[in-house]
Amino acid sequence: MASFGGVAVSDPKLSGHFTQGQLRALKAQFDAWNVGKSGVITAAELEAGMENLNLAKPLTTAEVAKLVEEHDVDHKGGLEFESFLRVQLELQKNGRSPAVSPQKSAFLTTAQFANVHHISASEKRAYVDHINTYLDNDPAMVKYLPIDPTTDDLFNIAKDGVLLCKLINLAVTGTIDERAMNIKDKLNPWERNENHTLCLNSAKAIGCSVVNIGTQDLVEGRPHLVLGLITQIVKVQLLADINLKKTPELAELLDDMEEFEELLRLPAEKLLLRWMNYHLKKAGYTKVVSNYSSDVKDGTAYAMLLHKLAPESCTLEPLSISDPLERAQAVLAQASRIGSSKYLSAKDIVDGSPNLNLAFVAHLFRIRSGLSTDSSKFTFAELIESDDEQDSREERAFRMWINSLGIEYVSSLFEDVRDGWVLLEVLDKVSPGSVNWKGATKPPIKMPFKKVENCNQAISIGKSLKFSLVNVSGKDLVEGNKKLTLAFLWQLMRYHMFYLLKNLRLKGKEVSEADIVQWANLKVRNVGKTSKMESFKDKSLASGVFFLDLLGAVEPRVVNWNIVTSGLTEEDRKKNAMYIISVARKIGCSIFLLWDDLVEVRPKMILTLAASIMLWSLSSKAKVADASASPEKSPSVKSESAPSSPPTAPASPPPGEDVLPPLDTPSSPPLDPPSSPPVDEPSSPPSAPPPEIAENGHDTPS
Repeated sequence: MASFGGVAVSDPKLSGHFTQGQLRALKAQFDAWNVGKSGVITAAELEAGMENLNLAKPLTTAEVAKLVEEHDVDHKGGLEFESFLRVQLELQKNGRSPAVSPQKSAFLTTAQFANVHHISASEKRAYVDHINTYLDNDPAMVKYLPIDPTTDDLFNIAKDGVLLCKLINLAVTGTIDERAMNIKDKLNPWERNENHTLCLNSAKAIGCSVVNIGTQDLVEGRPHLVLGLITQIVKVQLLADINLKKTPELAELLDDMEEFEELLRLPAEKLLLRWMNYHLKKAGYTKVVSNYSSDVKDGTAYAMLLHKLAPESCTLEPLSISDPLERAQAVLAQASRIGSSKYLSAKDIVDGSPNLNLAFVAHLFRIRSGLSTDSSKFTFAELIESDDEQDSREERAFRMWINSLGIEYVSSLFEDVRDGWVLLEVLDKVSPGSVNWKGATKPPIKMPFKKVENCNQAISIGKSLKFSLVNVSGKDLVEGNKKLTLAFLWQLMRYHMFYLLKNLRLKGKEVSEADIVQWANLKVRNVGKTSKMESFKDKSLASGVFFLDLLGAVEPRVVNWNIVTSGLTEEDRKKNAMYIISVARKIGCSIFLLWDDLVEVRPKMILTLAASIMLWSLSSKAKVADASASPEKSPSVKSESAPSSPPTAPASPPPGEDVLPPLDTPSSPPLDPPSSPPVDEPSSPPSAPPPEIAENGHDTPS
């Protein structure tokens, strides 16, 4: 799904070029330039607005007119908001805007809009109503509810992190083990920070974009960031069932000339529009609804859709009303008859509020989908249940990992990487400077051979990074070969993890899987625990005990040992696994595996977990070292103005705890030396650390 914070963009790839704050500011700018309030910016309005920009090469009237004509693909007489965004990107691409970084916006460089943080009162009202409805019986929230949407109570309540964590669990059940949350009347700064760290890492894991949002932003309850995050979480919840796996009846939307794979690849927002147009066409509506804004603001599509879905309750009477606001009111009155008037007000319809229109349509789908219940019509859709479950899990993990990098947003992995552009962006992120952008073609790409060229460059870079890509070509990726695509992405993700670990180790030495296993065992052994890991395939890891011991070793205060089980039964293993994932996210690890990946000991996912914990531990040591070097810049953890990054551990580990000698060093002890002490006794630290290790035996940042 597209990532946004308060402003909806139906094209996920387009939205991936902008941060949440930029989308809000650009929407405010779009509205200001749209003097005629027609929903589209004319060439004259665009030229007038751009006169105030400090463009390096000002555009002529003819150039502005041509720009509008090229992007007005639906011939509406001007630029809709998404076309406006594409113009923004083209100005940057062609050097017709002030020099900016990829994280900035040319239009945002004007003084008037540089610091706009627009808060929609309508969205605030709608999401407060959502919270009041869905969390009204939650024991931890009952004292705060109902929230008054006319006050700032929403942002004040969000400051302790509990509300946001609860919303995430509403969106995707079981994402957060609530036993890992800090829930009590008064939280200290540490506990609030832990809740927000858990929230942000969990939000990433369900597909939200949290770029430019830090824990301190949430601790302070910054309205535009809190509301933007809530917008995304609510969207995930409302769109959760709009896919062929959860709702196989959607196969009814398939055209006779269309391949099933095409429907399967559609992101939820597009599939919802497809559903809407399917019913509108049957109702005799001649237009195609392509967005949740200008195409529905006259209320006509809604009136006809409601009548088609519920003819016994909803009439076409609103169509006889000429005043747009009154017509919108009549439409919502009809919707209320079937219990589907949530999220929208009449003014929201007329104003074309994209987020709230999307929420309204998604809720209507849940209430009354109007699709066939004849199972014979969607038997084929149910076949996806038997698809390779391993591939599905890996696809999810890789998709969430890519989205966490803050680049092009990916909603459908196999579809979105086929043109090669996303792969090149990821490669440039994890191996800066590796991509020859002059030889790459940016989407939309109409010529297939250009997609192959992009993918061939990605394969070539992969080979230079020593990926195993025998007999793999760019054509395989363009054709959507799942096995080869997953194999490439796994090596890319693994390279990224090891690259980060290498940069945190002494002298940038290479890190191997054996290094990670050895490091984890030493950490656990040096705090007196007896569990150990032979490899990432070790079936004993299913109990969860080893990783709980490891988390307790890297951050002693984070594990509540009173709720840890022995992991002997299936239910106990599940509880431990869910707790491990939440505790790891709570301290700041980016985790993309699921609890059953742990219980079933899937080696690739186990490796990502161990590497993430190791990366966090080494990063924490680096922060401690930096703070020691500059004590005047190290704020107290108890301070209300604590930094947005997770606090580092308050105490240093025992000497030798983080010692990880290079495996090729003669003095390096084997993973399980013959002379090691009995398993019920903690191992003593090495008598003398290798020369590369600091005297105190701790990991030393490069």
